[in-house]
Amino acid sequence: MTSSEPTPTGRSIVLKTRSARAEIGTVAAVLRGLAVDGVAVTEPVPADATPSMGAGIVLAPWPNRVRDGIWILDGLPQQLDITEVTRSNAIHGLLRNTDYEIRQQSAGTVTLGTLIPPQHGWPFLLDTWVRYELHADGLSVTHGVVNHSERSAPYAVGAHPYFRIGATPIEDLVLTVAAETYFETDARMNPVAEHPVEGTRYDLRAGVPLAQLDLDTPFGGVTPAAAARLTAPDGATVELAGDAGWEYLQVFTPREFPRPDGKGVAVALEPMTAPPDALNSGRGLRHLAPGQRWEGGWRIRYTPAPASTP
Repeated sequence: MTSSEPTPTGRSIVLKTRSARAEIGTVAAVLRGLAVDGVAVTEPVPADATPSMGAGIVLAPWPNRVRDGIWILDGLPQQLDITEVTRSNAIHGLLRNTDYEIRQQSAGTVTLGTLIPPQHGWPFLLDTWVRYELHADGLSVTHGVVNHSERSAPYAVGAHPYFRIGATPIEDLVLTVAAETYFETDARMNPVAEHPVEGTRYDLRAGVPLAQLDLDTPFGGVTPAAAARLTAPDGATVELAGDAGWEYLQVFTPREFPRPDGKGVAVALEPMTAPPDALNSGRGLRHLAPGQRWEGGWRIRYTPAPASTP
């Protein structure tokens, strides 16, 4: 089902199965909501406002930040538009305010696509798409790109979903992240070093209650098939997993995430194919030859609490 009425998040697309429901907006291909068996597993994004703190948006052709918006191509500096003005960075790619077209749709799937044209600091022409496919226990998201430039183009992608498990307070959830390293960042949230998580407060491999965490932290060495998990006190879980190559994850736990009933704690788990400032470091970048195509993705899976035994 698609609504043609324009909103700040674009046209609204509703996907349904017997047990699951997802809502997508065409602006930034935003994931506006996902519920399984009536349980909300992502934070809902209102249709009538720009997504708060990047909630649910697609991040391409790079996720996270580019320091000062400057990177080097063939020895020449490229100046991207500064989109994080307070920190003087270019953040989350070039599609945050782009309205995608609907290229394919069925009851349980939709493919949205758009061009990334040449622009300030980005002399390439890419066609990109994202396919949402609803399942009985969650959602799979596949990102794709083809390079229509006459030269090789760098590319990375990510997404910015915020998670929850129904009405369970976020602070009561336990977060597990299968990451071997974390990135130390400066005051502008740009990476300055990468460290092992072993023996640090960033070691989330055994699970840590969100009440004890205050993070806006990139992680590396992520095991894609078991990237992250949230566990409720009753044993219900939401799991995030990716394809090979999705080896980076940003964990963000803002304390002032806006909701209809007031501001509170939220948790974003942002799957990424490259770390922050990848256009400069080269880490995780794919270099697409003219005409080259790539696809890859990530998944959300909800498992309800185990049935109690009498």
